Amino acid sequence: MASVVVLGIFVADLAFKAPRLPAMGETILGSGFASGPGGKGSNQAIAAARAGGKVGIITRIGSDTFGEMARKAWQTDGVDTAAVIEDAGAPTGAAFIFVSTETGNNAIIVESGAAARLSPADVRSAEGMIANAKVFMTQFEQPIETAIEGLKVARRRGAVTILNPAPALPVDDAIYGLCDYVTPNETEAATLTGLPVESEAQALAAAKELVRRGARNALITLGEKGALLHGGAGTHIVPAFKVARVVDTTGAGDAFNGGFAVALAEGRSPVDAVRFGCATAALSVQKPGTAPSMPTRAEIDALLARA
Repeated sequence: MASVVVLGIFVADLAFKAPRLPAMGETILGSGFASGPGGKGSNQAIAAARAGGKVGIITRIGSDTFGEMARKAWQTDGVDTAAVIEDAGAPTGAAFIFVSTETGNNAIIVESGAAARLSPADVRSAEGMIANAKVFMTQFEQPIETAIEGLKVARRRGAVTILNPAPALPVDDAIYGLCDYVTPNETEAATLTGLPVESEAQALAAAKELVRRGARNALITLGEKGALLHGGAGTHIVPAFKVARVVDTTGAGDAFNGGFAVALAEGRSPVDAVRFGCATAALSVQKPGTAPSMPTRAEIDALLARA
């Protein structure tokens, strides 16, 4: 079994649908509502677990109903919660998602709740879990200093380190030197580097810039065009898998990262790991939701066998 540890947040996704978004001070009638587990760290952990990994998560949740939702989701998919801190002083995070059924436009408010209190000390307390990991992955939804501490501990303990820099934020270049792989999408890569990323050539230029700043490899996901890998592993364009019908792309990035991490932990080559991640993402977009859309290992293996 692979060994992947994810440092990140859980939020309860609360999605409301209505013909249009309300104006400030206005109340309108909705046409749909759904709730479920979310948060990039939690989504990636569940994606990795369903893809065949032995996965642990480091995070904080509150002592409340949403915290119970988190524990149930992790238990269902076998995610190790030994490093989950239940924080009685803060609520579990939530994301309020408002979607217009007429235009598809959305407005989102995210409150990280207890996970906003994740600290470098929390990471050091989980060093035993990280020490047994082959791959460590984190993002930018929790405090940056906490992500940096996680990458430092993982690097010291010999794990392959993945930084999914989402949401993209201006950071000191020193963080890139702690990363074996930096995995932004096109928009995030543009924000991080200040370069346009609208073609494969521009994506390569952005990837080269991230490597220049210290990352061993830059892996830029390009949606339906696949993914570009550049750095110590060479330069490769890995095409996306064809999808007959796209239902929801919301969880695609998390699916990709979860699958990629598992494949690396299993000892696959970087290019094969990217292909595994692309297959995981292609399956996820054919189902609604984020965590609920993550495919099983059997589904991923079947897609790879057909390709």
